[in-house]
Amino acid sequence: MDNKDTILHDHCRGYLPHIENKQYQMITFRLYDSVPKEVVEGWKETLSLLGSLTSSQREQREPRRHSFSTYKTEADRLLALLDKYEDAGYGSCVLKNDNVAQIVHDAIFFYHGKKYNVISWCIMPNHVHVLIEVMKNISLSSILHSWRSFSSNEINKLLNRSGRLWMPEYFDRFIRDNDHFNNVVDYIHNNPVKAGLVKEATEYKWSSAGYANFFHLCHKQDACEPGEKEVCNTNGKSSNQH
Repeated sequence: MDNKDTILHDHCRGYLPHIENKQYQMITFRLYDSVPKEVVEGWKETLSLLGSLTSSQREQREPRRHSFSTYKTEADRLLALLDKYEDAGYGSCVLKNDNVAQIVHDAIFFYHGKKYNVISWCIMPNHVHVLIEVMKNISLSSILHSWRSFSSNEINKLLNRSGRLWMPEYFDRFIRDNDHFNNVVDYIHNNPVKAGLVKEATEYKWSSAGYANFFHLCHKQDACEPGEKEVCNTNGKSSNQH
């Protein structure tokens, strides 16, 4: 199987396509109320129908290229729509609470250097972006489960709330090359600027671009290049996590 075939062999949870076990991964996960429910349900129905058509083609031994292309186009449109609501600050936006953001930060860094290396990150009011280097034999789904399970329990206790905190689906994209790596780091760091939260990326507290400016910590997260192992640990680990 060549690289192109590997890329097209997506692993899909819910309605967002994603690929597991690549070395460098950009991950985005969102609060449950970050997008209107009717928008999500409408897109899930559309993509489910496209998935059924693909299955039918497979049974009839028909080419899948057109169906995959259509599915990917619809998924890309969904992601663009999600970005629109995210940048507009839709929903409860509980991650803008510093205590809540700290919990998410600690969850992300708990297994840093053990299961993955955190390269860059940004905790927005209603979603989170993280770029990591995944270590051998560690699944992306187990990493996401760790982050979201711990953080949802702790945040619900902090806010005296119950129920689902995170959207079940998440999006991930493997890093193709150095240019893609640098573009992803820039995207993550400039997300708060794009959303109008700050004028400069370094002014945003809850990202690898600005965290050290507020907490006086030395880290190399925003300077790492693909293949480098050195990423200074900026976490305040909680020993009872996971």
